[in-house]
Amino acid sequence: MEIKEMAIAGAFRVIPDKLRDHRGCFFEAFRTEELARATGFPFHVRQGNVSVSRRGVIRGVHGTGAGSGEAKLISCVRGAVLDVVVDLRVGSPTFGAFDTTALTEESGDLVFLVDGLGHAYQTLTEGTAISYLCAEQFVPGSQIDVNPLDPELALPWILDEEPTISDKDRAAPGLREAAAAGILPHYIGSLAVPAARAGEEKQGRHRDL
Repeated sequence: MEIKEMAIAGAFRVIPDKLRDHRGCFFEAFRTEELARATGFPFHVRQGNVSVSRRGVIRGVHGTGAGSGEAKLISCVRGAVLDVVVDLRVGSPTFGAFDTTALTEESGDLVFLVDGLGHAYQTLTEGTAISYLCAEQFVPGSQIDVNPLDPELALPWILDEEPTISDKDRAAPGLREAAAAGILPHYIGSLAVPAARAGEEKQGRHRDL
């Protein structure tokens, strides 16, 4: 597999090598050793989530606090999405910037991101299913929400029709408001995560639904 860092530090695309024959194809989605070597984060799965959505749904922007070790590995197991990673880390050189990936069941590509980064996606097909493999277990109240329609973020959604968004996400603050309220993570804490996580076992937090 090929693992490439995205435009935002701490976010990576994982591109599997596929073996094809007359039956179809087979591929390794990821290996923990290769992922850790490429990202610097010793990723161990402690929770798995699946989200199923109708076409035109936007979920996110959701994030977690820096320093918590709440990394996640995201793939599209059915359908297709426009996947977006947003840098929510105050003080980061790319604060407020985003990078996008087309995730489809055909490609098998994945996105890996460390804590402190925000995640969102828009479903492009009916019955789209997204898998999240999480480095920590969910703790209520740990999620950070930023409005996906924030005009200052200007995320590249395909808005040829009214998107379906949860009331919670629609009411979430924009990036500037969230930063002013002090609810966003800080860049230095995010950089310290890989070293702090090495060999460490602890219960943590994660949810992105």
